[in-house]
Amino acid sequence: MEALKNIWDFIQNEVLGMNWLSRLISTILNACGLDTTDKVGGSVQFFIYDTIKIMVLLVVLIFVISYIQSYFPPERTKKILGRFHGVGANIIAALLGTVTPFCSCSSIPLFIGFTSAGLPLGVTFSFLISSPMVDLGSLVLLTSIFGWKVAVIYVVLGLVIAVAGGTLIEKLHLDNQVEEYIRNGRTLDVPQEELFFKDRMKFAWEQVIGTAKKVAPYVLIGVGIGAVIHNWIPEEFIVKILGDNNPFGVILATVAGIPMYADIFGTIPIAEALLAKGAPLGVVLSFMMGVTTLSLPSMVMLRKAVKPRLLGIFIAICTVGIIIVGYFFNIIQHLIV
Repeated sequence: MEALKNIWDFIQNEVLGMNWLSRLISTILNACGLDTTDKVGGSVQFFIYDTIKIMVLLVVLIFVISYIQSYFPPERTKKILGRFHGVGANIIAALLGTVTPFCSCSSIPLFIGFTSAGLPLGVTFSFLISSPMVDLGSLVLLTSIFGWKVAVIYVVLGLVIAVAGGTLIEKLHLDNQVEEYIRNGRTLDVPQEELFFKDRMKFAWEQVIGTAKKVAPYVLIGVGIGAVIHNWIPEEFIVKILGDNNPFGVILATVAGIPMYADIFGTIPIAEALLAKGAPLGVVLSFMMGVTTLSLPSMVMLRKAVKPRLLGIFIAICTVGIIIVGYFFNIIQHLIV
């Protein structure tokens, strides 16, 4: 058992966490005369290390997930979802959301397509909530930072929010709150061309290039913010604002994430820095969920598809779910970390 633990620790710390890269960069910077123990040197090391680590993981994860995604084009996904009904359909939609694009703005066009195709509104919202909040990439990235227990619980609770949110929206019978041009739209059942291995590899690589170009600026911004938090903002300040002594820390973190636009790759360095400064785990994860699910740009896009009442209900469901998850993690933090 001890041997298995040592193997897993090695995978988490050296393979996923790339601690060897941190040590290598520190050695190089020190050799160049930059002291990585002070604020300037520490910021430079944090920025270089996290940028390389996240971009490497991003490329690998996007390639693997995009290859899997090639088996689930929109038309096939629609047919799969159409076979299920009730809560079962919401569960399948939430699970399918884990193999789709990495940010909420990328998921909204698919949501519009599924809704136009006549899928139940609650099912499409389960997909819309799950897609940016929970994906296979988040599982690997969270494991590299927080460990597998936190990563698994995060993913499970994210799926619970997606299923519960979609089910509630379905029960409220809000179909008339979808914009008319979407409700009256219909998609054609065009047979999907059979892809061969070479085609899937090409598709996956094209997704890597396209997504990396789109995500890279937000990764750099996120790493820059993380470097500032990690090396320049006093730990006492973070603890005072977001620590256990502030009962509203989870709420503040959730709201603070809304103006930002990033996916999980851009939020990881900020979350990592906040955690290192003493912010409770629930606060950190609430911030990540707020950014990936409720970002202001994605809400503006979603408003083009749904009316204000449905948009408000969607935001309320996600916000309440995120806050509950945050406080849940705060309560059990000492048990899972």
